[in-house]
Amino acid sequence: MKILIIDDDADIRSIARLSLSRVGGMEVIEASGGAEGVRKAQDEKPDVILLDMMMPTMDGMETLAALRSQPETASTPVIFLTAKAAENQLDRMTSLGAAGVLKKPFDPRTLSEDVRALVNRHRD
Repeated sequence: MKILIIDDDADIRSIARLSLSRVGGMEVIEASGGAEGVRKAQDEKPDVILLDMMMPTMDGMETLAALRSQPETASTPVIFLTAKAAENQLDRMTSLGAAGVLKKPFDPRTLSEDVRALVNRHRD
């Protein structure tokens, strides 16, 4: 499984990359912001995208809208990563087409399992 992590925090990207690649056996691509993430998603065609909610310049909602507007990424499952999400925000994220939401801090030991579970549930 190829996964793209879009997050402005280099430490989060690093921990997620190590967890997903070493524990989960996934191929990991990284982007430090929304615009870069949209470009990489179009070029790399990942199976799933982990997307930070709060980023400067282009936040998670704007990035999701840009991903959904492109034919190459319109149906790619997107999972939001967020430290702050009220229940109404979670509902809004999923109503916009997110496959799910994982809260920060995530457990590096189970991140790959959590991602697979959300993607499988989204596809069913």
